Amino acid sequence: MDTYRARVVDAELTERLSSLGAVLIEGPRACGKTETARRRAASEVLLDVDVAAIEAAALDPRLVLAGPRPRLIDEWQIAPTIWNHVRRASDDAGEPGQFILTGSSAPTDDITRHSGAGRISRLRMRPMSLLESGISTGDVSLRSMLRSVGVSGRDSGLVLGDLIEWTCRGGWPGTVDESLGRSCRFVRDYLDEVRRADLRHLDGTRRDPALVLQVLRSLSRNVSTEASSRTLAADAGGSGGPIDPRTLKSYVGVLERVFVVETQLAWAPQIRSRSVLRKAPKLHFVDPSLAVAALRTGPDQLLSDLSTYGLLFKSLVVRDLRVYAQANDADVRHYRDNTGLEVDAIVQAFDGSWMAFEIKLGGQQRIDEAAKNLLRFRDRVDTSTVGEPSKLGVITATGYAIERPDGVAVIPIGTLGP
Repeated sequence: MDTYRARVVDAELTERLSSLGAVLIEGPRACGKTETARRRAASEVLLDVDVAAIEAAALDPRLVLAGPRPRLIDEWQIAPTIWNHVRRASDDAGEPGQFILTGSSAPTDDITRHSGAGRISRLRMRPMSLLESGISTGDVSLRSMLRSVGVSGRDSGLVLGDLIEWTCRGGWPGTVDESLGRSCRFVRDYLDEVRRADLRHLDGTRRDPALVLQVLRSLSRNVSTEASSRTLAADAGGSGGPIDPRTLKSYVGVLERVFVVETQLAWAPQIRSRSVLRKAPKLHFVDPSLAVAALRTGPDQLLSDLSTYGLLFKSLVVRDLRVYAQANDADVRHYRDNTGLEVDAIVQAFDGSWMAFEIKLGGQQRIDEAAKNLLRFRDRVDTSTVGEPSKLGVITATGYAIERPDGVAVIPIGTLGP
């Protein structure tokens, strides 16, 4: 029986294979890259388990490229010399759809110095969104909102406790049908493997697992915020004093290279007022379950600590927005200026259309305040240069998706889709 769950990137992979010689699917380990690639591949070589293939790649990388195409080369970074051979083989074939590469870490730039531009397309893959996990109705389409279509969606039936549990279990395909306890154990083990083995395998550099854990916990405590390097270094050091900011930067950098941590860059439009834009990025885990595991907390504790869960909920929403935005050739940023005016997520498409979202757990008063904030923000942005927003919305936890009389949409996360 086919148990594959459809992924938003399926259509992207098909489209890219139809136009370029090779596609590299990058993303964290266990997010489903191999299974997604197998849906389109005619043959495969799995470098993370096939010792003979690794030996062959060391002798002559062309040997592992032989086979019906598209040929899947799983975890290509284990034998990085393959990159240039894939590039050359794609050129020689003169046809699209020759290779699918997957990678759970990003090698240093010198390994891919021959960029592969025009030959190898990079496709980012993340853990499953709530829609892919079968939790969201998908009634509210990001694509439709970018076209200024009105918002309307039924109640998904989710309650706050459900969302907290899905935040803890995460969007990992291998555990989506497992019990909550087993899913949480998987995430804790995953994080332990990252700090003890994955970072060392990345480049052979030994990093202190205990210090990696301190950094992970600091990032978790400051998730969805613009915490400065100084704040993070002090938090990671605890009573022993701040860790060296250079060490912090190095550790965060390698966590980004294994796709555990992602930055949310600041949006920088022209603004009408004299406000000064703040450009600090926000840091998120690729899946909020990793932050939960680093904090050593769980559903019961989070249900009684909604201030902490509010930050994790923002990270959950950003994860889903990134999945849906990528499918629409868009990215997800944030806004903040020196007056304290802040917007949690700006989705801007390649064609220039954009939307702004505040993220709130719920409560009519907080939704009203968020809507006023969005309208104030719209008035501050110079729309003569960036255009009017396609949609302003408050993404919340539960309920129905509606359009308010002031034009601001209320969108429960359980109704979102691409």
